[in-house]
Amino acid sequence: MNASNERLAATFARMNGRTALVPYITAGDPSRAATPELMHALVQAGADVIELGVPFSDPMADGPVIQRAAERAISRGVGLPQVLEIVAEFRQRDQATPVVLMGYANPVERMGQAAFVERAGQAGVDGVLVVDYPPEEIVDFAARLGQARIDPIFLLAPTSTEERIKKVAQVARGYVYYVSLKGVTGAGHIDTADVAERLARIRRHVSVPVGVGFGIRDADSAKRLAGCADAVVIGSKLIETMEAAVEQARGQGMDEPGADALAIEAAARWLGGIRQALPDAG
Repeated sequence: MNASNERLAATFARMNGRTALVPYITAGDPSRAATPELMHALVQAGADVIELGVPFSDPMADGPVIQRAAERAISRGVGLPQVLEIVAEFRQRDQATPVVLMGYANPVERMGQAAFVERAGQAGVDGVLVVDYPPEEIVDFAARLGQARIDPIFLLAPTSTEERIKKVAQVARGYVYYVSLKGVTGAGHIDTADVAERLARIRRHVSVPVGVGFGIRDADSAKRLAGCADAVVIGSKLIETMEAAVEQARGQGMDEPGADALAIEAAARWLGGIRQALPDAG
């Protein structure tokens, strides 16, 4: 087994039992130019890890909010090569914060797995979550990622069987992402007691940290999950916050850079509120 990614391992070690905050954004939204600055602003607001979505035209696990973000990014010409450029640009000023790419198999297959791993490693990617790569079918890809010291990250869901959890435990590094709801991202409300029970079952087999996402929409839900999750992942509500800011900017007649700045400010302010609500704040 290859060693885990240094940035992810160091980040979770630094948590020392506290809960990591992991915002999800889609690369290229609100714009290609704004994405690196948005990532820096989220780190300043308290992000411990950034999940950067790779725009894809058929994101079957994502709800309408993230689908809209992907469509906007694609319309601006942002695909996997541009996402890797964004990560490299982010790394020019931040060598500490882990960046995990989240997306689907098609863009990776189109680039080629070997070429993708090489370019991702050069850009400074720390983890890769490919939604439609099942653990039993990515032995070679996981080995390539390991050679580049990039962690393969997997989803588990309320419907995951004991056998599935064991298979993920055999190959997962960095952390595991538990989908707290049945359905797509941003689909509903979380049953905290049920999540805690399922995480305990997962931890009987999985030794890496377990993050929880899908359905965390406010400080209260993030705080409740902090009692049982190693990390909370927040995407749809963060993107909705930026959408509202962009709409407001357009209403005020702002140009794209002005709208980007307003969206970044709104996103950082909202995430900062979540950070303050978590038990480790202060």
